[in-house]
Amino acid sequence: MTLETANTLSPETPEDTSVPVSALWLGGTGALPFVGCAVLAVFGTQDWQGLGTQALVAYGAVILSFLGGVHWGLAIGRGPSSNVSGSHLILSVVPSLVGWAALLLPVGADLLPLALAFAAMFIVDLRLTQNGPLPAWYPKLRLPLTIVVITSLLVGAAG
Repeated sequence: MTLETANTLSPETPEDTSVPVSALWLGGTGALPFVGCAVLAVFGTQDWQGLGTQALVAYGAVILSFLGGVHWGLAIGRGPSSNVSGSHLILSVVPSLVGWAALLLPVGADLLPLALAFAAMFIVDLRLTQNGPLPAWYPKLRLPLTIVVITSLLVGAAG
């Protein structure tokens, strides 16, 4: 689907660019564990710092997989199997693999790849919003969440 086709089928209205309230709440509360784990990883006692870092990596891997699921939904939401987009299927699996690999890396080498993967997924999703498959409000939700996530991962890595 081209941008012109997407705009013809469903012209953008002001409502289309507003982030749904439920998405704001769910996204915001979903970012809280990143912040909490980063704070724990830096300011907790020695035992708690390790747990905070481990939880930050694990939660990062889970949420990165969730972002991949958006692309799985785009791929299978196109209808018959002949219309399934191979690029969306690939994009749906790569985040999970990166997250899993981060879980296997030694402490100290695990958070930076996650931060880079979140940045890459934001860039991919921004392009897909401009090309039509993702809603116009999606980057408005993702940008602040991505900043919080990447900052939390980098703070955790520095701690």
